[in-house]
Amino acid sequence: MQTGIVYTETVVHSAPEQFVAEAPYQLVIVALDGGGRLTARVVGNERVAIGDAVVLDHHREGIAFFRRSG
Repeated sequence: MQTGIVYTETVVHSAPEQFVAEAPYQLVIVALDGGGRLTARVVGNERVAIGDAVVLDHHREGIAFFRRSG
């Protein structure tokens, strides 16, 4: 199970064509506990903040989706 801390975040309101139906959605860069960083999405309408602990929820079409840990 991949876990980490939100390094930075943003909310996308004007999405690329393939994600327009999902906007607005939150993108994050996660500093992984095992080292490295990963750009990912946040599950559903949940919002996370910089410094929040997160855990990998699932992958969809090659995109990692994280949710708040705990």
